[in-house]
Amino acid sequence: MQALSSIIPLYFYHTNDLHSHLEQWPAAVSFMEKRRHFHEQKKESAFFLDIGDHADRAHPMTEATRGKGNVTLINQAGIHHATIGNNEGITLSKEELESLYDNAEFKVLLANLFNEKGERPRWATPFDVLETKEGIRVGLIGLTIPFYPFYSELGWDIRDPVEMLPALLEEVRAQSDVVVLLSHLGYPQDEEIARQFDIDVIIGAHTHHLLKTSVLLNNTLIAQCGKNSYYVGQIKLMIDRETKRVMKKEGAAVDVSKEDYHPQTKALLKQLNDEAAKVLNSPIVELPYHIPVSWTEPSLFADLLAEAIRDWCEADIAMLNSGLLLESLQPGSVTLKDLHRLCPHPINPCLIEVNGAVLKETIAAAFTNKMIHLPLKGLGFRGKILGRMAFSGMEVEVEEIEEELHVKDITVRGMPLDPDGIYKLGTADMFTFGPLYPGLSHSTSKKYFMPEMMRDVLADKLKKDFQ
Repeated sequence: MQALSSIIPLYFYHTNDLHSHLEQWPAAVSFMEKRRHFHEQKKESAFFLDIGDHADRAHPMTEATRGKGNVTLINQAGIHHATIGNNEGITLSKEELESLYDNAEFKVLLANLFNEKGERPRWATPFDVLETKEGIRVGLIGLTIPFYPFYSELGWDIRDPVEMLPALLEEVRAQSDVVVLLSHLGYPQDEEIARQFDIDVIIGAHTHHLLKTSVLLNNTLIAQCGKNSYYVGQIKLMIDRETKRVMKKEGAAVDVSKEDYHPQTKALLKQLNDEAAKVLNSPIVELPYHIPVSWTEPSLFADLLAEAIRDWCEADIAMLNSGLLLESLQPGSVTLKDLHRLCPHPINPCLIEVNGAVLKETIAAAFTNKMIHLPLKGLGFRGKILGRMAFSGMEVEVEEIEEELHVKDITVRGMPLDPDGIYKLGTADMFTFGPLYPGLSHSTSKKYFMPEMMRDVLADKLKKDFQ
């Protein structure tokens, strides 16, 4: 019995990638609250963590509060530590991110983000070392994925997390019995880190992997619990009280979708949503007529957005998919809420240089049924299908052959497209990431406009045209 009692449990509960699917959050909080009371009754140590992308400006509450409402929800949930994801990091302006955690009641762990002076944000600490009541020292480190061009455009210096890890681990390991990495880097990167470094647990995020049973790799336990908080992660370490060594590691993603809603969280969420509605009901313009959008046919609204992006980016031409617009614009008062509802994506304008041959190839691909009807998930897109391309500064003539659209002719300002010419193209940032249109992603000249999103550019265009 003496030997058995020398082994003590240590628990971690974790959420990741809620993406402001706030209707599910009260259920996740209810589960965590029950587990907190359970461990308190048993006098066991338990930590509650969030691994980033809790906020997502696709939700009106997050949009109106610029993520501060999410921080309020994390406070109320009793989270001890969190790190940030790319939605916190690169969808807010520098000033908004600097003030995001002003009222946080939890510690934000983030080792690889710095300002132009080489200093971390005032709310960020690279790691924290805590001692449990049983005398176990737990070292927690936070890292986020380095989307270099985006952070740079916002005025941040984001650094390679893997390059920073050796020095961090040396410092933390010297003070800790257990080392846990809060990683918003993605599961493949977590696997690589587990192979290279001595870390007890990696709690992951970003790639939305649902590891119903945590993975043990090179004696590192890797956990991640999908997205939208339909699951909450639970990790249990068994530790020898005398030697402070971890004797056993196990973890699982627990389905919390059927949990009763936490009443206080539900009430807080309603309050935040009500406050957000007041902010977003601010009128932008009075629209004199209906501006329709179609995802499969040419449409006035898609053309208007393409024109807005060409002007905003000071481009020669612009090309955008109509699926970015979820609804037509109705006549009458247009509010911030309207534009957020019909263009919710955290997608930024981008200016790239592309040669004519690549542009022609890209446009031809864009008119295939496969691309028009592509049910895209990810890359910031929050719509249904990619939709037909709209253009500004160029004319594209197509013909239908055997139920497929084929490009007949492309002119730029009345002149035939020059296959050897270089064009400045205004478009959506998601087309520069690789899988959709490789020719655009290979451009060596890319400028991202941050933190403006498509709806911000649209608001500016409507004010110019209709005020």
